[in-house]
Amino acid sequence: MDTAEVERLIEEGIEDAEATVTKPRVPDEDHEDAHFAAVVVSPAFEGVPLVQQHEMVYDALEGYMTTDIHALEMKTYTPETYAEHGDA
Repeated sequence: MDTAEVERLIEEGIEDAEATVTKPRVPDEDHEDAHFAAVVVSPAFEGVPLVQQHEMVYDALEGYMTTDIHALEMKTYTPETYAEHGDA
């Protein structure tokens, strides 16, 4: 699975989401390396506790977290919070 596919799944699974997904470490050519990092911005996170925001992202990736994605670092923001603080 590549970063574009992870972005697509998140954006399709969370209303009005914009996702930026990267691979935070150098891929190991000898092993399957499926570590990703995501920054997700969506108005759907407004008033939702952080843990539930992360659950929304995991739900959008349902079925892939145990097969194609080994680890996922994530930061979630509402558009307002992202505009104020950026990806800090």
